[in-house]
Amino acid sequence: MSQLAWNAKEATVGELAERSGVSTSALRFYEREGLITSRRTSGNQRRYSRDTLRRVAFIRTSQRLGIPLASIREVLALLPDDRTPTREDWARISECWRSDLDERISTLQRLRDNLTDCIGCGCLSIDRCALSNPYDVLAEEGPGARRLAPS
Repeated sequence: MSQLAWNAKEATVGELAERSGVSTSALRFYEREGLITSRRTSGNQRRYSRDTLRRVAFIRTSQRLGIPLASIREVLALLPDDRTPTREDWARISECWRSDLDERISTLQRLRDNLTDCIGCGCLSIDRCALSNPYDVLAEEGPGARRLAPS
């Protein structure tokens, strides 16, 4: 096992995988998808700049939030190529998703608050639905979980 030195400017794929907690195959996938970049040595080995660690952490966190890779790629393209991104750069791209994340939070809160009584699907499968959605009136609003749909 190789460990990435604190002052290393570049990392091998193995070092980056070990330090980031992401498999080497995932790192190669991210590279194929244009999420991260590397340079090749004369022996055709990948070398990643140290700031790739932050990009990988951003990708993983974004994925955990359910953000699609295409959206992640779009915002990563807003980061500078000629220098290590600053705190301000990261803050600027994070703003791109603020409204989407606020909507997701709101939807999850509605799900949490309504899950015990009814998820708002209009299914009439439990006896409370007849009280919460008599005669399946929510069906007139369209398919799916109507009470969880954005207001």
